[in-house]
Amino acid sequence: MLSLRRGVVVSAEPVEPWQRLEVELEGQRRTACADIALVGPCHEGDEVVVNTSALDLGLGSGGFDVVHVNLTRGLGGRGMPGAHVMKLNYSSLQHAVLPAEGRELRIPLGRPVGVFQLHGQLAPLAWALAQARAGLEVGYVQTAGGALPGGMSDTVRQLLHRGLLAGHTTAGPAYGGAQEAITTAGALHDGLAAESWDVALVGPGPGILGSGSALGHGGLVALDSAHAALALGCPTVLAARMSSGDPRERHRGLSHHTRTVLELLLRPVTLAVPPGARVFAELDGIGAALDAARARGHAVVEAHADVEGYRASGLPTRTMGRTLDEDRLFFAAALAAGGALAELIP
Repeated sequence: MLSLRRGVVVSAEPVEPWQRLEVELEGQRRTACADIALVGPCHEGDEVVVNTSALDLGLGSGGFDVVHVNLTRGLGGRGMPGAHVMKLNYSSLQHAVLPAEGRELRIPLGRPVGVFQLHGQLAPLAWALAQARAGLEVGYVQTAGGALPGGMSDTVRQLLHRGLLAGHTTAGPAYGGAQEAITTAGALHDGLAAESWDVALVGPGPGILGSGSALGHGGLVALDSAHAALALGCPTVLAARMSSGDPRERHRGLSHHTRTVLELLLRPVTLAVPPGARVFAELDGIGAALDAARARGHAVVEAHADVEGYRASGLPTRTMGRTLDEDRLFFAAALAAGGALAELIP
């Protein structure tokens, strides 16, 4: 059963599209959030039902309760007029959207796609693209695999505000973007063919789902995303998840997330790494991992990574709780992928 509790809003910040709240729940004050697009705005004194699962479990990406319904003012919603495609199907929060798909199919597209596995790679990817090629129309397709909806990404809001992203589409089970799509392939086609993006970045939203196993993690969605891009005729760059500071051995060097995707891909992609990545070979086996990728037909390329320039950009410089200085290789690898993508744009 859902972990639902009834509470009263003590304070509410006027923040959109997600509203931060303090809710009194069984004599305890707890942090909560409300997705305004789904449940409407909340005000002080409103009676609400909240889902307490994430906060009770202490999840890193979900340190708050989520409003399930506002009993005081949230029962009069009418949905989106004319919408008929469902997101969150047959859950109590199912809602209809107007999908991006539906325009004339025109393939092959030929424009490049960058696939990444952690939301923290998005900002350095987008920044590196802008440094290499000014004036690009860069779109972001958010896939499954993350822990939070599209509207909760401060990174996306910052990139859109600075013009480093031109659009944000949430595909498949992901929701909360400026546009909604039924599939990743449909989102890519709409963005590249209909919205005229020069390049698309594809990856999960904030947080990541994971079990520590080879196949049970959100990063594996990159496999489906890369296959969709390749099938649409798009040159595809896989942003390597690399780390010089992750305490978990499976993510040191070239993460097992990236290695698994490279092993399972049915067609070759370009894998971008920063210059000198092989210097970590003795410690983390990067050299052997890159040789294995080449043996499978993937193009492993070294691309420039301006880590200090990115540091000065004002964009996020933390990943999984670590600073840029504590995990320089993570940011260098994402920056290299942006540079490699820029080289593929006609």
